Order: sequence, then C-alpha cells, then structure tokens
Amino acid sequence: MPSITLLFFAHLKEISGFGRKELEIEPGTTIQALKTRLVQEYPGLETVLPTAILAINQEFAFDEDIIPENAEVAVFPPVSGGSGLPTIFQVTHDVLDLDDLLDRITLTSTGAAAVFTGMVRGITSRGESHETVALEYEAYIPMAEAKMAQVAEEIRERWPTIEGIAIVQRIGYLEPRTPTVLIACTAAHRDTGVFEAARYGIDRLKEIVPIWKKEILANGEVWLEGDYHPKKGD
Repeated sequence: MPSITLLFFAHLKEISGFGRKELEIEPGTTIQALKTRLVQEYPGLETVLPTAILAINQEFAFDEDIIPENAEVAVFPPVSGGSGLPTIFQVTHDVLDLDDLLDRITLTSTGAAAVFTGMVRGITSRGESHETVALEYEAYIPMAEAKMAQVAEEIRERWPTIEGIAIVQRIGYLEPRTPTVLIACTAAHRDTGVFEAARYGIDRLKEIVPIWKKEILANGEVWLEGDYHPKKGD
C-alpha cells in the first residue's frame, strides 16, 4: 500500500500529538479523503481542519488533488531568482543583521532602498490591550523559502526596476524588541516603485509563506493565525 510522510505544524501538531508521521494510504486518495480520515483518527482536528491549509511536496494542495505515493503532505494553519540580480530568501534562527542584508542587495547603481523590519511588540494597545512575554515562530522551512522566492519573482514582475530583494524571517523564541522579519528592496531611484514593492513583499509573505507564531503571555499562550486561504496559482 502506498505511504506518505505527514507533517503537522503549529497548533495542529499539538492537537494531533506529533509533527511527523509515516502514513499508509489507498491508491488514488485525495486531499479531501485524507482530511476525512484525519478527523476520524484525531477527533480534536475536527474544528480546526476545515480552515487548515495542505501542501503536497511543498506546493499548495486542494480537496480534489490526488496524493501521489511517497509524497510529503504538510498540514498547517493560514499564515507568511533567475534574474541575475541579488535576491535573498531565508528562514533562520540567527539574529538578523540588517546592515549586512542591505549591503548584500545593494549594487553600484543603487540609489534607494526601502526596508521594512517587523519586531516583537511587548505591549499591544490596539484592540484588547495586553502584554506579550515573547513570540515563538515556527516555519515549514523548505516550502517557506520556496514561497519567498515566488514573492521575489512576483515583485520583479510588477516592478522591473527593482534591483535587489531580501526576504528573511527569523524563527524560534523571540522576546520584545527583537527584529523578526526583514523585507528590503533596492532600486536606482526612490520614485521607481521601491516603497510599493517592499510593502507588497511583507503583505504577500503574510498570505502565502507558511510561518506561524505563538504568543506567550504572562497567563498562558495562544497560536496566532491569519484568515487568508491560498487560491490556485498561489
């Protein structure tokens, strides 16, 4: 009987009780059939699986897709090349060296750079006010870096004047004031779309790059997830 490697991330890993498992499936099993089976075997997934995202071999999968033998199937909650120009896409546990990353995407023709850096916020005043002890980031690294490369390609399609692109996400246990993500774009001039490109990069990362965060509070912890579900072509 065919087998697959099943991967769970974020709170789905906690509910199922494992992050990786070899699973035998019937030939011709679809994603929808797999979901049905998972709910039967792990009843705790029933309320969260309908909003989960699945991927086959690091590409988004949909209910009608047939799972091939020996495939790697990832289950996770909603989330985050080729031109010869400098492009960096990376998921890392290391401290983000913002100066080094910017230097690596700066050419002699570069006259402008737009840099967005997200960081752990210790105090949230918008919505329900609260304090955050730390954020713990997790990623499906191979697919995350592949999708980062896709975001870079999309940026270059929309703004051909962009020279260098860096998309870097730090994961692990991160305390307030720690930089967590860098999106940077460089160009010859500031009026060539460099600001818009960087904004697009962080927005798109939040949509399709499989990265999640657990917010650790003084009185507990909670996985945070988005509401965007990928479409065909994402």
